[in-house]
Amino acid sequence: MTDVDDLDDEPLRLPPAPTPPARAPLPILTAIVPVVGALVLWRITGSVHSLWFAALGPLVAVASFVDGLRTARRARRRARREDLRALAHLEDAVARRHEAERRSAWQRTPDVATLCADEAEVWRSVPGRDEALVVGRGEGVSSLRMEGEPADDAARALRRRARRLEDAPVTVPLHAGLAVRGPATQATAVVRALVMQICLARAPGRVRIPDPEAVGAILGDVSPLPHAFASAGDALVLADGAARLASEADIPIVVLADDAPPPTRCRAVLTLHGGDEAVLDHEGSTRSVRIEALSEPQASEVAAMLSERARELGHRGDAPVAFEELVDDRSGAGLTAAIGVSAGEVVTVDLVADGPHAVVVGTTGSGKSELLVTWAAGLCRGRHIGEVCLLLIDFKGGRSFDALAALPHVAGIVTDLDDRAAVRAVESLRAEIRRRERVLAEHGARDVEEAAGALPRLVVIVDEFAALVAAHPEMHELFSDVAARGRALGIHAILASQRAAGAFRDGLLANAPLRIALRTLDAADSRAVIGVDDAVRLPGRAEARGTALLRRAADVDPQRVRMARCSPVALAAISDAAGSDRATAPWLPPLPPVVELDRVAVTGRIALGLSDEPEHQRQAPVLLPLAATALAVIGAPGSGRSSLLRAIARQLPQHPTWVSDDPEAAWDAVGAAVGRRDGAGVVVDDVDALLARYPAEYAAEMVVRIERLVRDAGQSGGPVVLSAARCAGPLVRLLELIPHRAILPLATRADHVAAGGDGSDHVRDQPPGRGRWGRVLVQFIRDDAPTTPTVVGSPPPTWTPGEADTAGLVVAHGFARDGLHRASAARDVPIISVDEAATRGAPSPRTLVVGTPEEWLAQWKLLGELRMRHEFVVAAECSAEYRALTGRRDLPVYAAARADRAWRLVPDDAAQRVLLPWS
Repeated sequence: MTDVDDLDDEPLRLPPAPTPPARAPLPILTAIVPVVGALVLWRITGSVHSLWFAALGPLVAVASFVDGLRTARRARRRARREDLRALAHLEDAVARRHEAERRSAWQRTPDVATLCADEAEVWRSVPGRDEALVVGRGEGVSSLRMEGEPADDAARALRRRARRLEDAPVTVPLHAGLAVRGPATQATAVVRALVMQICLARAPGRVRIPDPEAVGAILGDVSPLPHAFASAGDALVLADGAARLASEADIPIVVLADDAPPPTRCRAVLTLHGGDEAVLDHEGSTRSVRIEALSEPQASEVAAMLSERARELGHRGDAPVAFEELVDDRSGAGLTAAIGVSAGEVVTVDLVADGPHAVVVGTTGSGKSELLVTWAAGLCRGRHIGEVCLLLIDFKGGRSFDALAALPHVAGIVTDLDDRAAVRAVESLRAEIRRRERVLAEHGARDVEEAAGALPRLVVIVDEFAALVAAHPEMHELFSDVAARGRALGIHAILASQRAAGAFRDGLLANAPLRIALRTLDAADSRAVIGVDDAVRLPGRAEARGTALLRRAADVDPQRVRMARCSPVALAAISDAAGSDRATAPWLPPLPPVVELDRVAVTGRIALGLSDEPEHQRQAPVLLPLAATALAVIGAPGSGRSSLLRAIARQLPQHPTWVSDDPEAAWDAVGAAVGRRDGAGVVVDDVDALLARYPAEYAAEMVVRIERLVRDAGQSGGPVVLSAARCAGPLVRLLELIPHRAILPLATRADHVAAGGDGSDHVRDQPPGRGRWGRVLVQFIRDDAPTTPTVVGSPPPTWTPGEADTAGLVVAHGFARDGLHRASAARDVPIISVDEAATRGAPSPRTLVVGTPEEWLAQWKLLGELRMRHEFVVAAECSAEYRALTGRRDLPVYAAARADRAWRLVPDDAAQRVLLPWS
């Protein structure tokens, strides 16, 4: 028989049932042969005594049969003894196998007592240990195999015992969720043992306690565990039955009252029955267990031992860490910065090796701004401004980078509080790209490393990049250009946003392999940045602020990091170490609110103002040649239109005709300028307001005259300068003829576009004189000198009734007619009505024939006869009937209605504007 100890992993075999010995046969021949021999002998010898031999046969047969029975009984007894010895040997083997199996099970899934008995088992990685939680001791199923059929009850009992493993660890899956129901004191002691078991078996980083306060509230006065400072690993969460179980719980343990139902997250329920007895209900099966419990002092002793072990092994934990505690390795020529810790180790990122650009996402409150401040401080620490400088752009309220303002490495901070300045600063990056390309070309270098320190690395940090590109979509193109060419030029971008969707285009992400995701609310944002959904599951509590997932281009999986926080003291130390020199901003200062003519004047040119071209890092005068033909200035009231027109007029070689805002004077001035070739310019301020003062027919004629001025400007040598509040109505056609156009602030974007500007350039509330020359931002010249309009000719003469030798015909009504009667009476000039003239015939000399338009038109034949021989005066109020009354098609000189104006006409002469005698 094979010794069962030889092969402990082989199945055991029950001894076969013993073969019963054969029954002893009845020796019939032995009994018959002596009888036959005795008879033969008797017959031969005749001796009666020979018959006694016949009795020997049966006696020997009986003796042989009895001896056979005794031998069989002895064989059966011997077989039974051997069977009992085999069963006893099997029982010893089963016990030994069970003990080895039990010992292996407790080593694989130990409880607190087992782990504390051998410190080498603490935090030891054992297959299966990370997936099971020991809830107590009890009967388990043995893996021992036993072959063969049992011969009797003893063998059957042995086989049953072989299938059961007594005092084995009773486990549930670690992530199944366990609810402990029972008296509060006993349940807390059991949970205390379960927590210590988990923390003894699994090191910080494999298990973390995200809410140490909740754990302390349930376990009592227990020393802190090093797992409370871990940022990675499964989340061990404790709760009582009344508390809501956190969604991030990977290992939930809940303490229940006696009558409380278990939460759905807990698939296993441990019900305590006093002492160390309990019942485990898991996956539909129930079994009795003996539980393990710990008191507060015992748990504190275990926690202290784990904390000491963590210190010995260098597990610093991922508790909130100060920036000053981070040690940064500055070996190599990269742009490294220590930003936090992971599993107790300092995490360093290199914008050169891991970048050249980085993308950061995180919802509000996740610690995104603190990360950017820490990263900026890490870049500046130990470096002077000749190595690195920062451009900080804050589009989330303007306060994120206040703490960094004192660093000499900071070239500038721009915020969305001044949107125009922010856009201007970002656009300056185009000029910075070209400048760096020129510097590298001058040094014959391919990148900044070969340029021998000629250029510092420029790091552009944007907080809330999505808001920037949403407000200014053209920034997508700019940052894509920076991302594509930044590595060689030493320009690096760190772009942060709450959401990835819509903020980062594929071309930008392709050049930003360094990714950091703090807590996000949308799994799509997490996948877009780090390739997995894990950022959604990061804790959202205040104490977990700054927990992030870091992924470099070479990383297979993201690394969990607890970001450091940089204090004002650390920033002050960096500033003091850097010296007094400050980095130069890659843009020029903003345009001044006022530009005087002397600052931009150039002999032989017309200066308009000072331009701002951040994409070229240039502020240059805007100049026109003296031979410029026409210029339009469009802007709302108070925008600086008149001031600019005065400045232009001062620079013209000849004093221009400054058209008055009085309609009659303007009509005369523009009429005199048409066709003139003296080289003097014409200035018309508020041309739209001027046209609005004319009736439609006169306004159309004025537009035609100004069009002639514009078309003839090149021949006459003098420019035509117009200004208007907006481009609408008849001005649209006129302004299309003007090649140069200055657009000052306008009320609406529609007005800006109608004036010829680009809609994206429209900005409200700009200072006076700030506008656009094409797409270029310009501060136009300010000139406060008073302007005297040009007077053409003499004031209109006063018409005196009765001075002519012939009769006078007058068309007037209302107040004008009454005034004429008074003036005529004062001069003793007779007045007759139209009807009287029709009755009497031709009027006598020095007589006035006065009537309303209707009266004259009613005597149209008389009117036709008289106006051919006598002077004819038509009051300006009767302009609507002018052509019908005079028979002339031409438009008379403009005369203002309701201003005592009239037209005096004599045969074969043009109409003359006159004042009526009562003026």
